[in-house]
Amino acid sequence: MHILIVDDHPLFREGLKTLLTALDPAVRISDAGSVDEAVALPAAEAPDLILLDMNLPGVSRLDALQQVKAAHEGASVVVVSGDEDPLLIRSVVDAGAAGYIPKTTDTSLTIQALRLVLANGIYLPRIALSTGGSAAPAAPSAKAANVPEFSGRQLAVLRCLLQGKANKVIARELSIAEGTVKAHLWSIYQALGVNSRAQAMYRVHELHIGGLAT
Repeated sequence: MHILIVDDHPLFREGLKTLLTALDPAVRISDAGSVDEAVALPAAEAPDLILLDMNLPGVSRLDALQQVKAAHEGASVVVVSGDEDPLLIRSVVDAGAAGYIPKTTDTSLTIQALRLVLANGIYLPRIALSTGGSAAPAAPSAKAANVPEFSGRQLAVLRCLLQGKANKVIARELSIAEGTVKAHLWSIYQALGVNSRAQAMYRVHELHIGGLAT
């Protein structure tokens, strides 16, 4: 397994490397101090997991995430940040991140979170459930109170969504048009009583939908 750490603080990168040996003693770790360095990594060195600090010089937060995801489509990207704003956390997951780990998270929970991501789940801290701000999760509707039924194709799209895959990647993997993916997502959100990826993930866990909740 190859993990890439993208952070502009060398001391933090070194500390994270030490922590990651607890995840897998045989893990191979690379590091980059900027988005440009991360994007320039050769295809032969493509990582399986990327730990990204979005507060990097010269690039906006979501741009950093989008550039890294575009350069390494096969990797899961987990944001590791000192910012614990619930609105930012949800926007990051909606943009395709496979998780968000605040830098205040203790070692054992960080390892658990990364194991969840490597098992194709998505990790969000509990603070992401805060009801503050206009992007807070909507209250479940009467329809969403019961477990919805999904078609086989909708389940496939939802499974990809929960793995943090972008719409174009989902379309390619399922051999359907990106517009069809968006249509399926709209139907899924309606059935779950939500309006974003982050909310969809929590509803899947709350409803214990078979084969999807991690």
